[in-house]
Amino acid sequence: MKKSVRVYIDGTVQGIFYRAFVKENAEKENVKGFVRNLEDGRVEVFLEGDTEDVDKMVELCKTGPKHSDIKKVEVKPEKFQDFKTFKILHI
Repeated sequence: MKKSVRVYIDGTVQGIFYRAFVKENAEKENVKGFVRNLEDGRVEVFLEGDTEDVDKMVELCKTGPKHSDIKKVEVKPEKFQDFKTFKILHI
């Protein structure tokens, strides 16, 4: 079964390779979508793929890379958009 979610991560998540961490893991888990920094200091992640893989990625987003300090994670269900790749977007 396919699943799509939008995840907002708040805390120390910019300037510490958080986006690269998410992209690397998304590719390992065969999850598509994007990750980008937001102007308010949060990171936004759009994930879609098999339910189990997306759930695994949400858990990884809650952990983050070595130097991250996650304060809050908000997960919202989304409509499946059939992304073909996973990209790092720049504002």
